[in-house]
Amino acid sequence: MPIITSPQEFNVDDLYVDLRHVIERPLYLKCEGFNFAGSVKLKAAAAMVEAAERDGALTPDSIIVESSSGNLGIALSLIAASRGLRFVCVTDPRCNPASMRVMRALGAEVRVVSDRDANGGYLGGRIDYVRNLCASGGGYVWLNQYANRNNWLAHYRGTAPAIDREFPDLEVLFVGAGTTGTLMGCARYFREHRRPVTIVAVDAVGSVTFGGLPERRMVPGLGTSSKPALVDESFIDDVVHVPETDTIRTVHALASRGFLFGGSTGTVVSGASRWLEAKYPGEDPVAVAIAPDLGERYLDSLYEENWLREHFGDPAAILGD
Repeated sequence: MPIITSPQEFNVDDLYVDLRHVIERPLYLKCEGFNFAGSVKLKAAAAMVEAAERDGALTPDSIIVESSSGNLGIALSLIAASRGLRFVCVTDPRCNPASMRVMRALGAEVRVVSDRDANGGYLGGRIDYVRNLCASGGGYVWLNQYANRNNWLAHYRGTAPAIDREFPDLEVLFVGAGTTGTLMGCARYFREHRRPVTIVAVDAVGSVTFGGLPERRMVPGLGTSSKPALVDESFIDDVVHVPETDTIRTVHALASRGFLFGGSTGTVVSGASRWLEAKYPGEDPVAVAIAPDLGERYLDSLYEENWLREHFGDPAAILGD
C-alpha cells in the first residue's frame, strides 16, 4: 500500500493498453494520465521545479510563472500548492475551461492572453507576456518549458527507461510533439543506448514545429506556432501530421470502447495507426505510443456537440454517425 506525503510522489508508470482490438493495428498505449495532475506533464514539472530549487533560482519567496495550454499548468499548480509557492499560469483562449478551473482550485492564478503571434497562434504572445512579467521585478521565476533541459531529462531518466524495461524488443515508438520534452527525452535515450528503435514524432496539422505551414488549431496540447528550442530533428526518424478532425474521430472511437482519453492522446493514436498501416501493412511490429492525458478535461470541447459544431461543423459528418 503506497503512502505519500506530496501529490507528485504518486504516478502510475507501468500501465499499457493493447489497442489491437480498437484500431486493428499492433499498438500498445502507455498511459501517463494516472497521477494527481492527470498527465505526463507532472514529470517535467517536478524535474524543472526541483532543479530550480537546487540552483537557488527558486526560493520560498519566488512566484513561478509559466506559459501553458493546460496540462503543464495543472502540474505546476499542484506542485506549487504542495510546496506553498505562488504560481501564475499564462494561457490562451484555447485552454480547456476545465483545465483553468482545476488550476484555480489548486490556488494558481490564471491569465489568458489573446494576442496572436506572427503565425496566427498564441504562443508568441504568451511568451512575450511572461518575459514582460519577469522583467517587472516582482520575484517571478520562469521555468521555460520550451527550452529547459530538465523537461527532456525527466523523460530520458524516467519515461524511456520504463518503456525499455517493459518492451526490450521495441521496434517503433510514437511520441506527440508539443514542447518536445517527452519526444526528445525518449529519442535521446534510445539513440544513446544504441537501441534500434524507430522514433516517430506525431504533430498536429497547422503546427510549425517540423516546418509545417501555420494553420488554425483548436485542440490544446500538441503542436506549436513557434518552433521549440528543445527540438533536434537528428534524433527523429519520421514525423506524422494529424488533422484535428482525425483527432476528434479517434478520441470518440476510443471512448466508444470505454477508453476516455484527451486530445493529445487522440492525435498520437491517430498518427500511429496511419503510420503503421503505411509502413507495416499486415505485419506485427512491437510498437508503443505514449498517451499524454485522459479525457475528462475535454468534456466541454472534443466530447461536446455544440463545441464541435461551432468549430468543425456538423458532428455527424466528422464522426460518421
